[in-house]
Amino acid sequence: MLHDPVAAYDRIAPVFARLAEQRRPYLDRIDQLVLSKIPPGSRSLLDVGSGDGARACRIARARGVAELVLLEPSRAMQSLGPTGATVWTMRAEELHSVQTKFDVITCLWNVIGHLSPATTRIEALRQFARLLSPEGKIFVDVNHRYNARLYGPMRTALRWLRDQVSWDEKNGDVVVTWNVGEMPCTTRGHVFTGKEFRSHSLAAGLSIEKMFVVDYATGELRRRNWQGNLLYVLQPSGSRP
Repeated sequence: MLHDPVAAYDRIAPVFARLAEQRRPYLDRIDQLVLSKIPPGSRSLLDVGSGDGARACRIARARGVAELVLLEPSRAMQSLGPTGATVWTMRAEELHSVQTKFDVITCLWNVIGHLSPATTRIEALRQFARLLSPEGKIFVDVNHRYNARLYGPMRTALRWLRDQVSWDEKNGDVVVTWNVGEMPCTTRGHVFTGKEFRSHSLAAGLSIEKMFVVDYATGELRRRNWQGNLLYVLQPSGSRP
């Protein structure tokens, strides 16, 4: 059974900490890179798809960010979060109803890959741009479709060939499976090419200030795109770097 992403996160909430621990080197490196690029003096942070909120809280504390908002539509995931935190129970697609500006917006661990179709992902990015303060930055990391170190050379080559012969936005749609007790939990996801995410960003009115390639197994920074997942530092097009 293929669950809606929010329902899937409700189901995996009891084991979320264990799943995160399995990817600790990667998640910690992403957080370190985010911290290194947060503008000095940032006072507010919106974390989209915050899960249990632990990562966003650590980032906010490390940079002295006073106002932290956790956007998390899963009630079960919310129950794992810090008491007293500001939590918005909404999906990223619903951000058009928000007017608050933020100095930092994070959307981490391929959260944007749970939005479908591509028009929904682009609209979420457009809302990030709208809600960003003039000197702010947006951080998004995505699962890279051509990550040969993770998926293997043969599977990656077949994906690349399919995209060259018959490009379709749905080529990157995948089924995500987590083991929860004796019953696997499955939901939809999307894995991106660099070109695809650049196109999304452009359509949303965003420019890419920096891209990092991070090994999904070890957290090491890599030089070649095919060696890891992709972390983007984004600003609205025309913003001063």
